[in-house]
Amino acid sequence: MSSRSAVVLLPVKAFELAKLRLAPALDQAARAALARAMASNVVRAAGALPVAVVCDDDGVAAWAADAGATVIWRPGRGLNAAVADGVEQLAVDGYDRVIVAHADLPHAVDLAWVADFAGITLVPDRHDDGTNVVSVPTTAGFAFAYGPASFARHVAEAERLGLPLRVERSQRLGWDVDLPADLATPDWLAS
Repeated sequence: MSSRSAVVLLPVKAFELAKLRLAPALDQAARAALARAMASNVVRAAGALPVAVVCDDDGVAAWAADAGATVIWRPGRGLNAAVADGVEQLAVDGYDRVIVAHADLPHAVDLAWVADFAGITLVPDRHDDGTNVVSVPTTAGFAFAYGPASFARHVAEAERLGLPLRVERSQRLGWDVDLPADLATPDWLAS
């Protein structure tokens, strides 16, 4: 698959509102700075692939534009609808494949390989509960269902669509940051 046919889509909420479950460990300013830094890391992990950011916050839109990303403005849609809207827009823009990557992946270094499969690729979180990265054809009609246990729902959605499914468990892409314990450096990275 040509990398020109793939695009990375990041859904990003307002940095000031991000990562509320980290409040026991970080104040609001530190959470906002962390959210921005992790999102910037995921943009870098896209490498040569184009990046689009779906958001509903002026500060995030300005950050995305400064990072060289296309801004897809979708106010008040919620995560699943915003991602679906973003994928639909990217299909209209001529992309064949989208890699949806969450913006809280501090150890991501490469996303391009996720697009090298004709069907659907799912990268679950390290607990096999959430879905940190999804690669789908933009015209597949994939119904995103983020939230607790999203990985199982996304597997079922791939099966419903009848498309080939590849599940990749990646230490780097599987490590997201939701709770204070997630801020610790993982053993596999420390050694």
